[in-house]
Amino acid sequence: MALRAEAEGWLRTKGTDQWSDPETGERAISKWRASIDEGRAWVVVGERDEVLATVSRGPVDRDFWTDADRPETALYLYKLIVAREASGRQLGTRVIDWMSRLAALEGRTWVRIDTWRTNSELHAYYERLGFQHVRTEAPSHRRSGWLAQRRAGEMTLSDDLLPIGPHEVCHEDAATLREVPHQRAEAGANEDLTSGNGTTP
Repeated sequence: MALRAEAEGWLRTKGTDQWSDPETGERAISKWRASIDEGRAWVVVGERDEVLATVSRGPVDRDFWTDADRPETALYLYKLIVAREASGRQLGTRVIDWMSRLAALEGRTWVRIDTWRTNSELHAYYERLGFQHVRTEAPSHRRSGWLAQRRAGEMTLSDDLLPIGPHEVCHEDAATLREVPHQRAEAGANEDLTSGNGTTP
């Protein structure tokens, strides 16, 4: 939650309205707390036990993705936030690579995101990491809706992988990743997170 608060302040300095709306922000934080309680959120912890980044996963968001998108083929990545003190370390990229490996181990085809529609700097960041813009959806009750995807298993920094636990080496075996909880079933799709992805690392 401290990362989220820090990100809100930083985003205001970047000239974007992302996460600045109190109503959508409150709803998003409530759903994010639920994802934490359900074990669908992870943190990256530094050498001094400081939390440097977070990422979450969840079911398909039906405000954006339809049956024609074959939603079961994707892992849905949400709430990627990197602490300002970790900026410049490519930590966000490494977290995305970690999620990409997880998606591949689950037999999925895509890692999918939805981001704030007006944050063009964030769109460019994801495109530099190999995400392809699919389309932009603009439901009246949502501020997110810029949709993009990248092939599962695709790596940007394959020689600098994140470890899974505090005592593991960086090149852990595939069996370890299989212990990470899968997405909830399609029935829970309407309980998805609502404010899109986090900030550019």
